[in-house]
Amino acid sequence: MFGDLMGMMGKLQEAQKKVAEAKQRLDTVLIDEQSNDGLLKVTVTANNTVRSVSVSDELLQDKEQLEDYIVMVINNAIAKAAKISEAELAAAAKDGMPDIPGLF
Repeated sequence: MFGDLMGMMGKLQEAQKKVAEAKQRLDTVLIDEQSNDGLLKVTVTANNTVRSVSVSDELLQDKEQLEDYIVMVINNAIAKAAKISEAELAAAAKDGMPDIPGLF
């Protein structure tokens, strides 16, 4: 009984390690997003860190339009990053988890 419990604890620690490694790896996954007309471009990591923003001179003439573009493009990039992050972390956690009936 204790051997099974110790084995499960070891598997859980292994799963935690794999999730931590996946989180670190997600810092290197870059998502590029842009407005439909290409006037604003944003790059974020899969951990939702904005790495770069590129704004066309044309957008600098209209503050309200620029603000709308920033919100739209960053939200789209974050949504894509969240999907990638969720899939990677779920795979890492599932891979290292012990076989507990009904868990996955």
